[in-house]
Amino acid sequence: MKLVLALCAAAGLAGCASFDGHNLQAGASTLADVQRVMGGAAEKRQVGGETWYYYPRQPFGRATFVARIAPDGRLAAIEQRLTDENVTKIVPNTTRGEQVRDLFGPPYTAVQFPRMDRSVWTWHMRRFGDPGIPVALNVQMSPDGVVREVYIIDESESDFRPGGLSLGIGFGL
Repeated sequence: MKLVLALCAAAGLAGCASFDGHNLQAGASTLADVQRVMGGAAEKRQVGGETWYYYPRQPFGRATFVARIAPDGRLAAIEQRLTDENVTKIVPNTTRGEQVRDLFGPPYTAVQFPRMDRSVWTWHMRRFGDPGIPVALNVQMSPDGVVREVYIIDESESDFRPGGLSLGIGFGL
């Protein structure tokens, strides 16, 4: 019985974390407010003069939120990063993996393909807004850390069937 109560309490506390931090206020909320509302960040990075905290909601949330904390400890902005607009910022043969990591945060999966000489990072997102079309964003990098190809693979139920083919687009070399 105690185990059931403990599990219910844990589930209740987990439900307190906000999915997107919509009730946080830029300029007013602090890092402590962000952590209280959104929970622990999956990753923290220093970008410019700010500290960015990443909150991926993968794979089913198809979103990654970034809480940008200014040097004074206040929230500068909270942004959903897995967007079509941000994907267009990735320029094959120019953009570096660290820039992609700053933009999107930790990938849902990171896989090495030694025979292809590629590292592939994958995020699940929605194209054309929410609800949009569910897709997998695959960013392929060569050993020198430069993005070489970007693939967007349709994961909608109508096209994604066991034993069937999925449709996608790609750009790169």
